[in-house]
Amino acid sequence: MTPDFSSADAGNLEKTSRQVAIDEVITSRRSVRQFLPGPIPIETVMEVLDVAARAPSGHNTQAWNVHVLVEEALRRLSASILERLDATESAPDQPEFDSYPTEWISPYIDRRRKVGKDMYTLLGIPRGDTAGMRTQLFKNYTFFGAPVGLMFTLPRIMVPGSVLDLGMFMQSVMLAALARGISTCPQAAFAPFHRIIADQLCLSNDQVVICGMSMGYADATAPVNQVVTHREPASSFSFVHG
Repeated sequence: MTPDFSSADAGNLEKTSRQVAIDEVITSRRSVRQFLPGPIPIETVMEVLDVAARAPSGHNTQAWNVHVLVEEALRRLSASILERLDATESAPDQPEFDSYPTEWISPYIDRRRKVGKDMYTLLGIPRGDTAGMRTQLFKNYTFFGAPVGLMFTLPRIMVPGSVLDLGMFMQSVMLAALARGISTCPQAAFAPFHRIIADQLCLSNDQVVICGMSMGYADATAPVNQVVTHREPASSFSFVHG
């Protein structure tokens, strides 16, 4: 006999399937560091951004700006940054907004070191191989071969207050993309090159470069994409007050 579901039961089933789908997208997201060259239609990118725009922001300010780079614009920015890196051994400019602490302490530095060790081990780059690590680092600036690069900026007057909003927006971009089979990698590595980025994208002085992001189809055969980072259980960082 076919079960007779009430409307309430049907609603519960719908919620269950939605929960499974959303949980799957969240828990399967990875930072991909090698992409296939196949293009993504700009319409699909804009669809992802439209969905992500539902992210919350303080007082609905929606202060974020996204610069979508494809084809020649992407190649030109990559070439300019790599040229700067090749031309000098000195450190790049300081980011206008730095997402990292000035002093690292445990357990945060331990987690950072572990993901680096795991990645370099898979790539066959031994500890102390400065040249190998440098080569891998520089791949950030070619967007790891992705066909789409995103650059996220905020109006200077809205920093740092809207950085939290931007983080929620970027997470929504990554999840909306993955729901369509598209992978991403958020990259703070672009922030020190804000002068080059501002020049290439004709940014006004009131815009602050916060972060970049690669977007494309993951190369499933690339060893670097086999890195699966550990996540602490909720019990380790949650405090329940009754």
